[in-house]
Amino acid sequence: MARHTRRPWRTSAPALTAASPCPCGLPAAYGECCGRFHSGEAAAPTAELLMRSRYSAFVAGDTAYLLRTWHPATRPARLELDPAMHWSGLEIIESMDGSPFHAKGTVTFRARYRHHGKRGELHERSTFERLNGRWVYVEGTFIE
Repeated sequence: MARHTRRPWRTSAPALTAASPCPCGLPAAYGECCGRFHSGEAAAPTAELLMRSRYSAFVAGDTAYLLRTWHPATRPARLELDPAMHWSGLEIIESMDGSPFHAKGTVTFRARYRHHGKRGELHERSTFERLNGRWVYVEGTFIE
């Protein structure tokens, strides 16, 4: 979801519990959805589920998960999230390839946010690869 630490990506971490609705937008509880990926209990089996779990990690302020699921060739040394960023919704527009049978995939999405009270939207096409059997985020292209 982010290429560099120059952009604000942080949200005030909400109190997510296993029973909370998952921020990624799927009709499941956080613990059964993205929470199991964040905890390391499971790995996202598709590029789209990794994208959703990374969005949820931005909502939760889970920088460790974001860095862990970032391709080492493009991953920043550290990631500082902006506490004024409040993520409010995710819409998957298109998912190409990225199944358990693919080596690469792309996910195009819109993520809504509020930053210092102003509403905004991030529109991005993210590229993912399987590395050592696990999906990782490679890079994103911002769409105007």
